[in-house]
Amino acid sequence: MPDHSTLVIGCGSIGERHLRCFLGTHRTAVTGCDTNQALLQGIAGKYSVPVRPNWEIALTDGGYDAVVICTPAPFHIPIARRALDAGMHVLIEKPLSHSLDGIDELLAARDRNDRRAAVAYVLHQFPFLAQARAFLAQDELGSVLQASLVSGQPFHRLRPGYAQTYYRRRDTGGGAVQDALTHSANWIESVLGPTESVMCECAHQAVPDVDVEDTALISARHTGGALTSYSLNQFQAPNETTLQFNTASGSVRIEFHEQRWGVFRESDPTWRWNHVPVVDRDAHFIAQANAFLDGVEGRPATLCSLEAAVQTLRFNLAALASADRGTRVFCHALNA
Repeated sequence: MPDHSTLVIGCGSIGERHLRCFLGTHRTAVTGCDTNQALLQGIAGKYSVPVRPNWEIALTDGGYDAVVICTPAPFHIPIARRALDAGMHVLIEKPLSHSLDGIDELLAARDRNDRRAAVAYVLHQFPFLAQARAFLAQDELGSVLQASLVSGQPFHRLRPGYAQTYYRRRDTGGGAVQDALTHSANWIESVLGPTESVMCECAHQAVPDVDVEDTALISARHTGGALTSYSLNQFQAPNETTLQFNTASGSVRIEFHEQRWGVFRESDPTWRWNHVPVVDRDAHFIAQANAFLDGVEGRPATLCSLEAAVQTLRFNLAALASADRGTRVFCHALNA
């Protein structure tokens, strides 16, 4: 028998992936929960798991020690608070929310109930990113002074159902900033520390059938003094992401699409690459599920904490506010 019992609330695209990958750990029984009966029956048939149509009743009935919350962003905090108060550990899909409302109450519920709570920023599970971060932490090249991200993909072809999901509206967590760029911002903050302020230009340029932004250009300053530039679109043909950290004596470059990271010291003639291939995309999510279950068992776990996710939420909101206002916005000047 599995050691744990996990309820996945919200069984759309990302919810189904979490359900499948928690099953892939072979450490937990999994139940799917969604209000869409057709979707729910499809999940039940495909994965041979029990299903529930009502998350409130499921939490009240109990029987789960962990909950994975994959609903649209406005429901993340209310559901997480209910689950924590019911004695369950929670893994919340990104972004943590679409606003700062309820953040203090969520942190208090975690602490009051002594439960584990984390946010599913899955980049923390990528081996080539973990290796690059560990190298930068050694400070061999000195302090990072500037970083840059250049990223793009044909989102409408990779996620064909996007226009009928949360993505179509900002207030449900959609758009390029909250849906895509937030992953990179969260991981970069894990390397360079919190973002202090941002200046953002964003617009809807090409993705059909929606009018939320599909393109974002952001300049950011971190509390430690480093500067970061972000350039992201969701319509270009190649699915490519390159991230580079620059110091006064060398650089580290990460190429997501090549699953590699490299170092270029000032004395080097070219890049020295480290290739870290992964079998398939589910591998990252299975690693994340295992890390979460490790945390449930009281062991160390490499996951995004609530505090780090709150900081990234402030980044998201500051970027959108900056674009709307046409001015630089300080992340911690935002009020709940």
